[in-house]
Amino acid sequence: MAEEDELLQTISSETTMMPRVIKFMSSLLQRVAESNDLDRQSEPPPPHQRMSVFHGLTRPAISVQSYLERIFRYANCSPSCYVVAYIYLDRFARRQPQLPIDPFNVHRLLITSVLVAAKFMDDIFYNNAYYAKVGGISTAEMNFLELDFLFGLSFHLNMTPDTFHSYCAFLQREMVTVEKPLKVTHCLLLLEEEANTHQKQQRQLAV
Repeated sequence: MAEEDELLQTISSETTMMPRVIKFMSSLLQRVAESNDLDRQSEPPPPHQRMSVFHGLTRPAISVQSYLERIFRYANCSPSCYVVAYIYLDRFARRQPQLPIDPFNVHRLLITSVLVAAKFMDDIFYNNAYYAKVGGISTAEMNFLELDFLFGLSFHLNMTPDTFHSYCAFLQREMVTVEKPLKVTHCLLLLEEEANTHQKQQRQLAV
């Protein structure tokens, strides 16, 4: 149990500690965004590359980690949603190679992927207007981003347990680069445990 606590920490209402999956997921996305931005600066954009609805005119002042922590703090979705959100981001990037993740779109992609993952994974979730406030955008934009994201995924939201396990293992390997190795099964078990706790809390809030 001690090793499980090292991977994903239980969240309390006042003294919130971010699960490490948030830290490493944001770190990974930050590096991907910066790498793609460097490629964009060093090479002329391909003729087929277009501006997307996720692209902001300026870089957001808030870091990817702080933004993801904000989403985690206020969205109240289960920890497994963040693994699923990462899966959706990877699928989106693979299906839309002309829209690489960069510092100008990573924040909008994050809030949208978590929104879609929460709706797919959780029995109880906040509506688009709430997520728009969390993400610092308008409700109309949130609705449009969700629709564009779903079409970008070709509405491919389902995944097998093996797929979830493989992405969890990938994030685990990312964690190993900084911290001591932990078993992937611990990640899966604690995600399930956190999800069960989260669902109980949601049912209490709904009463």
